[in-house]
Amino acid sequence: MKYRALASDYDGTLAHDGRVTPTTLAALDRFRRSGRHLFMVTGRELPDLKRVCPELDRFEWVVAENGALLHRPADDSTRLLCEPASAALVERLRRSEIPLSVGEAIVATVEPHEVVVVEAIKELGLELQIIFNKGAVMVLPTGVNKATGFTALTKAAGILGEEVVGVGDAENDHAFLEVCGIGVAVANALPMLKERADLITKGARGDGVAELIDRILKTDLAEVSPRPRRPGALPVD
Repeated sequence: MKYRALASDYDGTLAHDGRVTPTTLAALDRFRRSGRHLFMVTGRELPDLKRVCPELDRFEWVVAENGALLHRPADDSTRLLCEPASAALVERLRRSEIPLSVGEAIVATVEPHEVVVVEAIKELGLELQIIFNKGAVMVLPTGVNKATGFTALTKAAGILGEEVVGVGDAENDHAFLEVCGIGVAVANALPMLKERADLITKGARGDGVAELIDRILKTDLAEVSPRPRRPGALPVD
């Protein structure tokens, strides 16, 4: 088999309103029974992900916090892949009384509060970046994204990036799909992601993932020609 693994975003891809349907779970189980590997790459914080996704143990590795955390459900181990969240920024934003969620590295709010976030970052002189995701505003150390988290995952799993099919739906999935062997957008994905995907599913969200899984199992995507990647995009070890 050419494609040994599937790496999927969670919200808007595997899940609808935070939940995975029985039909999609059945497809995930078919994929695992084929001897292939399942990975998840999400922007969610890990405690929240565990709460909404009791099926997390179906995945060998999970990248959480948009690339900042690498988690292994089998032994509940977690590794922070970057600097922790800035305590000074968190304190400053809490004083601003905007909606705020704080993970191990990620600091998140919602639009239009990115204006407050940018002002706080400038005021404190921090080297941080803002990533958008369908109305969510995520702050992380510069250079940290789903692609960097995925690269750490492939090294931990002992698999090549070119052997992985990645699937997503939103802005923060661009870099992640770029470093997979095949990048797939579900039918409900944002137009810009569809434009850069190698394949677009007919089904939305979990139905699209189930459709993709059955196609991988049937043809190993032999009929899909990946678009040229930028030099060095695919992780090789």
